[in-house]
Amino acid sequence: MSQPTPRLSRRTLFGAASTAGAVAAVASLIPAITDEPPSAALPLKPAPEKGGGYSLSEHVKQYYRTTRV
Repeated sequence: MSQPTPRLSRRTLFGAASTAGAVAAVASLIPAITDEPPSAALPLKPAPEKGGGYSLSEHVKQYYRTTRV
């Protein structure tokens, strides 16, 4: 008995191409694995000893400007 030879249909070809594209898209979104551990972010200013850590920075000023009615 001879077995039928499988034919490559257009549907199979487009399905394989879109699967390969989806795998490539997901692979590009996964971050690269590095051997070095991430370094902890150092604070810009040391914390005040007696509390009162609030400071009017440019970021805070910009926030207050956006909340004006």
